[in-house]
Amino acid sequence: MGKTKKAPTFLMNVITIIFAQVAVKLLGFAYRMVITNIDGFGDMGNGYYNFGFQIYTLLLAVSSIGIPNAISKLVSERCALDDYKGAMRIFRVALVLFLCVGAFFSALMFFGAEFIATAVLDTPLAKYTIKVLSPAIVFVSVSSVVRGFFAGQQNMKATNTSQVLEQFLKSLSTILIVMAMAGSKPEFMAAGATLATTLSTFLSCIYLFVFLAANRGDIRSRISIAPAVKIKGSTLSIAKMILYVSVPISLGSIVASLNRIVDIVTVVRGVKIALADAIPDVTLLGEEAVRLSGILSKTDVLINLPLALNTAFATVLVPTVAGALAVKDYDTAKQKISFSLLVSSVIALACSAGYMALAAPILKMIYPNASDGGLLFALVAPTVFFSAMSQTIYGSLQGMGKIFVPAISVLAGGIVKVILNLVLIPVPAINIYGAPIGSIACQGIAFFVSFGVLRKNLPMKLPFGKYFLKPFIAAVLMGGSVMGAYRVLLFMGNTMAVLISIVVGAAVYFALLGVLRVFDKEELSMLPFIGKKFKN
Repeated sequence: MGKTKKAPTFLMNVITIIFAQVAVKLLGFAYRMVITNIDGFGDMGNGYYNFGFQIYTLLLAVSSIGIPNAISKLVSERCALDDYKGAMRIFRVALVLFLCVGAFFSALMFFGAEFIATAVLDTPLAKYTIKVLSPAIVFVSVSSVVRGFFAGQQNMKATNTSQVLEQFLKSLSTILIVMAMAGSKPEFMAAGATLATTLSTFLSCIYLFVFLAANRGDIRSRISIAPAVKIKGSTLSIAKMILYVSVPISLGSIVASLNRIVDIVTVVRGVKIALADAIPDVTLLGEEAVRLSGILSKTDVLINLPLALNTAFATVLVPTVAGALAVKDYDTAKQKISFSLLVSSVIALACSAGYMALAAPILKMIYPNASDGGLLFALVAPTVFFSAMSQTIYGSLQGMGKIFVPAISVLAGGIVKVILNLVLIPVPAINIYGAPIGSIACQGIAFFVSFGVLRKNLPMKLPFGKYFLKPFIAAVLMGGSVMGAYRVLLFMGNTMAVLISIVVGAAVYFALLGVLRVFDKEELSMLPFIGKKFKN
């Protein structure tokens, strides 16, 4: 009988995912920064790129976004009961199921590109990015099944390595393709940039199947010692069970993607109404709407950076909570969720405050050839807090089986956002700035709805002062120190002033967290890297 590998701990999985997600986001940030500054791309290129990418994200959400968490939840529950044969059966059925689903949506995106670009986005030239991205859906769908299968066994290597590999290949090829197209029309450069996404998702899919083959021995060892299959029924009934879990989990991402599509649609049309008198030429008005959408997209890239750190907790919580509740270990579930919420609050509040304090200088440092959007960036910065907290709560709720709640929460926020966009953006004095106002309202409502459900279904001690007030005070004081440091250091140049100010802000923040005693000794012992110093 062969030996099976020991499953990594909760904290180890969090650490590995943090490294992977930070690497992925930094690579993504790097290539977006480079291509935005390439001649001919700029904010208009970002606009076309974002239009195609949001359609891709929506169809991807429908076809595959819920797969990793759904499969990891189902596999984790089987593994908690030592039913590895049942886990393997779930994997095989899911693989065939989502290969078909992914292929269908790839075809839908390709053949419907012109209609989507013209009728939905009101931007006909976006059709090129939509068509080029379409094959990536089937590759991601299949890859998601493999990632979910290993995540359910507490093995995050498949997810982490494949995502980093995919992003590295995407970043490198995007830069090379756009550089080769420098000076071309922005719609064609944006299509070239999205071609890199399709290529990288294909290569990542190949890697995952190589990884699966390399782990075949360990999988067979687990199956050889597993009891009789507990999951009974036909392949069709198992497929229905998978869809019953994956579709509700996907609903949150689907609604979120729909919100972004609505955002694009309302922004483009709203800006055209708001600026119609100032820019009477229809062509120039359309280009300005695309440019402003590109600025909004540019800030989204920065907003997503700190969420990479938080994604680790949301990802690991699904199988951890599901596995704990499967054996009725409520204390473990509560401990992991409460600790993750505290860390999410601390990270997100600091990033929100830092972005608000240095919004314009950061854009000037990163996008020297397209630095517009400082006020827009500062206005949208608070969404980092609500998004990060919601991420963690969604992971907890999905692990608890409350798989419809994230979708309901995001839908409630999305409805408010649509209303605010329709009301605010067409006003000439507000125009594009109505979008971040709507985003804050959307994310805030989604957070409060999901947080209320979490507290009701798994009562935990979450003192307001410890989890929110103290980190908020520390973040505000840190933001003030960052602004002061930047102004004092500006004689060194914008870039050096920004970088040193960030270091100063981090030092001030960590010191304040200690003074305010945000973390107790037990929580400090659970923190990555520094926890060992506080263990008994």
